[in-house]
Amino acid sequence: MAFTAGIPAALQPTQTKAMYGGNYINFTDPNFSQWTQQFLPDVYEKEVERYGNRSIGSFLRMVSAEMPSTSDQIIWTEQGRLHTRYANVIPRGTAGVMPAAGGGQAVIAAAAAAGGILNFEIPVAQPASVGLTASPGNTVTCNFRIGQTVMVQVQTSATSAVGGTGAVIKGVVTNVGVGAGATGEGQMFQIQAYASHAQIAAASRVTAIVYGSEFAKGTGNFTEKLDPGYATFANAPIILKENYAINGSDTAQIGWIEVTSENGASGYLWYMKSEHENRLRWEDYIEMSMVEGVLKTGGQGGANGIALGYTAGASSITVGGTNQNAKGTEGFFAALEARGNVYQGFGSQAAAGAGGGALTDFDAVLKQLDKQGAIEENMLFLNRELSLEIDDILAMQNGAYPGAAGVAHGTSYGVFNNSADMALNLGFTGYRRGSYDFYKTDWKYLNDWSTRGGFGDVEGVLVPAGTSTVYDQQLGQNIKRPFLHIRYRASETENRKNKSWITGSVGTSSPTTDIDEMRVIYLSERCLITQAANNFVLFKA
Repeated sequence: MAFTAGIPAALQPTQTKAMYGGNYINFTDPNFSQWTQQFLPDVYEKEVERYGNRSIGSFLRMVSAEMPSTSDQIIWTEQGRLHTRYANVIPRGTAGVMPAAGGGQAVIAAAAAAGGILNFEIPVAQPASVGLTASPGNTVTCNFRIGQTVMVQVQTSATSAVGGTGAVIKGVVTNVGVGAGATGEGQMFQIQAYASHAQIAAASRVTAIVYGSEFAKGTGNFTEKLDPGYATFANAPIILKENYAINGSDTAQIGWIEVTSENGASGYLWYMKSEHENRLRWEDYIEMSMVEGVLKTGGQGGANGIALGYTAGASSITVGGTNQNAKGTEGFFAALEARGNVYQGFGSQAAAGAGGGALTDFDAVLKQLDKQGAIEENMLFLNRELSLEIDDILAMQNGAYPGAAGVAHGTSYGVFNNSADMALNLGFTGYRRGSYDFYKTDWKYLNDWSTRGGFGDVEGVLVPAGTSTVYDQQLGQNIKRPFLHIRYRASETENRKNKSWITGSVGTSSPTTDIDEMRVIYLSERCLITQAANNFVLFKA
C-alpha cells in the first residue's frame, strides 16, 4: 500500500531574505494557497478616487424648485402678446372692393397722393415669435377693426417676419373680413393711406400693426371687442424606479479596501459603497430624465404603443384592466426644441480672429431676447468647448489680443487686473452686453464623458432668472416660482418625491420575506415644468 494523499510541501527556507521560486507568494493563484508565507504585500487600503466626484446632478437643484402635485397631468397657461403684429402679409392690389381671400398675390401700385387703397391678406400660419392677441381666436380671422390706424412696412424677405428699411405706410382701416363684398370675420383687411406711398411688389411681404384709432365727431364706438389670447401647455409625471439587493452573508463580510463615497462616508464594507453608488446613480437618473425626457408621438395606444415594465405578476396592480403603455414626459431639452429659442453655431466667428465682429453671436441672442420677455439677468450653463469659445470672444476685445490685420482692439481686461506680476486670468464668469447680464458656468452633465459629454449636439443653455407669482395653499400666501420647476406626486398620506424603502430579512427587525437578502427600492413620480420657454436659449453645435 501507498499514501494516496498527504501534506503538501511547505515553502522552502533560504539562507537570505530573498524571493525565490520556492518561497515567493503567487498572488495570481486563485486559491491563494501560499497566503500564509512570511512576506506580505504593501497594500494601499484606501481606494483611489481617480474620477473625482462622478455625480452629474446639480443643475435642476440650482435653477429650479420642487413642489407637490396630486394629479396625473399638469396644465398651465401662458399669456399672449398685448399687441398684435401680423407678419408675412400678402399684398392684394388696390381694388376698392376688397378681394376674397385665397386669390393670390397682386402688386399694390404707388399712390401720388393721400387716400390710396391697399388690400392685404393675412396668412393662416404666423411665426411663433410674433404672438397674437386673439379676438376670434385664430390667425385666419384678422382682429383689426374698422377705424383703427395701422402701419405697414415691406419686410427684408418674404419669410423674415421683420420689416426692412423702407418707408412705413400709415393709414386707416376701412374694411375687414372675408372680402369680395361679403361681410363677416376673415383674414382680409383694407386701409387707405394718410399720404402718398411707393409701390409694393406682388412678391413682397409686409408686417402690420395697429397703433391707434381715429373717429369722427358724434360717432359711436367699436362694436367688436378684443379678448386676451393665451397658450395652454401640459405635461405629465412619469414613474421612475431602481433597486439594489445583497444577500445576508455578504453584508457580514469585511473587505480589505477602505472605500469612501461622494458624501464622505468611509469604511471596509464594500456593499455599503455599492448601495451608496446605486443611490447616487439613481439621483442622477432622476435629473437626467427631467432634462432628456420626450413625449411619445402618436399617443400611448395603437399599433405603435410601447408596453412598459415587466410582465404583470399576481401582486401587480393594473390600471383600467389593461397594461399601461409608455407616454413619456416633456424634458428640458424637448421643451426648448418645441417652444424655446435654438441657436446653432454660437462662437463660430471667434476662430476667424475678426475681433469685434465675433460679438455678432452675442448680439443675435440679445436681439432675440428683446423679442421675448427681455429678462435682463440670465445664466449660461455650457460645455467646455462653448465656454472656451466665449472666453475667446471676450478676450478678443483686449487691446493686446493679436487680431486679424487691420483690426484694432481698444478694450482691456480692466477689473480682471491681468498685470505682469500675477497669473493671467483668461476665464470669464460674467459679462454685460447691452442691457443684459450673463453669468457663465460649466455644466458638468455636458462635460462628463460617461453621460452627455459623449454626445456632440448640445453645447449649453441660457436660463433666465425669471419667476411667476402663484398662491401657495400650504403657506397661505403668494410666492414666486421659477419658470423651471419640478412637480412630484404627493398627498397627505403618500409622498413620491424620492421614496425609498427596504424589503427582505436582512438589516431589519421586521422581516418582510423569508429570502436571505436586503433589497433597497427607490421610486419617484415627477415631471419638469418649463414655463415661458420663449425666454430660454438652447445652444446646439
